[in-house]
Amino acid sequence: MNRPLVCLCLTGKTLAEDVAIATKYRQHIDAVELRVDYLDEDERLHIRDFPAMIDVPAILTIRRVIDGGLYQEGESSRSMLFARGLAFADEDPRRNFAYVDFEEDFHVTGLQDAALAFGTKIIRSFHDMNNPVTNLAERVAKMRTTGYEIPKIACMPHSLKEVTAMFKEASVLTDNNQILIAMGRFGLPTRILAGRMHSMLTYVSPSDLALNLQALGQVDPVTMCELYHFRSIDEKTALFGITGWPLKVTSSPQMHNMGFRREGLNAVYFPFCAETADEAFEFANTVGLRGFSVTIPHKETIIKHLDIVDDRVDAIGACNTVVKQSGLWNGYNTDCPGFASAIKEFTGLETLKGKKVAIIGAGGAARALAYAVHELKAKACVFNRTVSKAKALAELYDFDYAPLGLESVSKLRKYSDIIIQTTSKGMGSTDAPGADNDPLYFYDFKGTEMVSDIVYEPEVTPIMSRAQKAGCKTQNGIAMLRYQGIDQFNLYRNVCGDQN
Repeated sequence: MNRPLVCLCLTGKTLAEDVAIATKYRQHIDAVELRVDYLDEDERLHIRDFPAMIDVPAILTIRRVIDGGLYQEGESSRSMLFARGLAFADEDPRRNFAYVDFEEDFHVTGLQDAALAFGTKIIRSFHDMNNPVTNLAERVAKMRTTGYEIPKIACMPHSLKEVTAMFKEASVLTDNNQILIAMGRFGLPTRILAGRMHSMLTYVSPSDLALNLQALGQVDPVTMCELYHFRSIDEKTALFGITGWPLKVTSSPQMHNMGFRREGLNAVYFPFCAETADEAFEFANTVGLRGFSVTIPHKETIIKHLDIVDDRVDAIGACNTVVKQSGLWNGYNTDCPGFASAIKEFTGLETLKGKKVAIIGAGGAARALAYAVHELKAKACVFNRTVSKAKALAELYDFDYAPLGLESVSKLRKYSDIIIQTTSKGMGSTDAPGADNDPLYFYDFKGTEMVSDIVYEPEVTPIMSRAQKAGCKTQNGIAMLRYQGIDQFNLYRNVCGDQN
């Protein structure tokens, strides 16, 4: 598998700005794409000078609005601009554009002949900014109209299932002389695993101009190369990941990829968001994951796909770690021991005997934490908006239960020695505490409660903010993440060499 190039999309308003950005990221890129449609109008007159201003190959692109760009002046003026960029070829090819991007329906014989005569390779592109593209191999073959073009297909999948289909279709390709990309929130795996997509390159965007291409789902070059080890990924790289929905925030890639690098393991860990556990598992089987972490809301529904589960998963009914061992999918729950270690660190206690604990929520995370609370010998009450779910969880450990609302304030005060927030409310929120981001918005803290929130981003969640103002001792989910992550990493490390 040839290693795909890292191509930096330059969307500055001036050539000088683009050159400065290319220079800043030089050690992490192999090529750049000059997005002429983003340049100020007077800057466009000087695009022919650009290749000589940098020391990496450059792609000349003038993207139309219909294809996700900003150029709207018409095809005649765009053709003239392409001609300006390709004119007066230099004897030194490094001073010419290495590639030019012409859309599938853009055929100007003079421009095509000039590009080929000057040694500029033609990328023949197709963009669907709203839908996925199927039959990739067939489409790619048809796009090679002269045999010299490099076909490019960029599309917008609506689900992980559609991304999985793209990996399946790309698997029949025999070389990497094409560019295949899934855009948007589901597309990150196609960018990180560009080699498995038989793609010639992966596109990245500078953090300096991140908002310009945010909707496309691009990451910055440092993240691609340093966090996701892009330049080290090959046929033998062990693949791991984390799945959930909506999976907006996760620190797991930093933790696990740092561990892989520290121990010299040829492995990479990346997020892949999935609306259902079924989609996540199909993806894992298709791309050949050796293991993955499972977060909200799939910790329970993932179990039906597993061949073997450990005792904790069996008792709790929730799984947060899956690994493939000897050809079988094994499920583990590292949340439980991770939380137990974190709560003992938080409280300074080795046991919670004599403590009354409120568990907020009744999902997969709550199931693991309830198990740990029971093992630590506390009395507890499960509070949840759907009372039947609170009851089902509470009865496993002879706990109390109650609806999560204003009517339960008196019971909440009874079980307020330690309050454990297990829902996703407040995740990623920087707004003031309220009903939308604080599950206990109706409760006034006395200042004596100890409040533990399993959410870790932001560092101080809305419920923690209110609790701190009242004088409460608080803890976010970082400690739990760290402890359970150590157990996860050990599982991943043990299967890195298992090829079954």
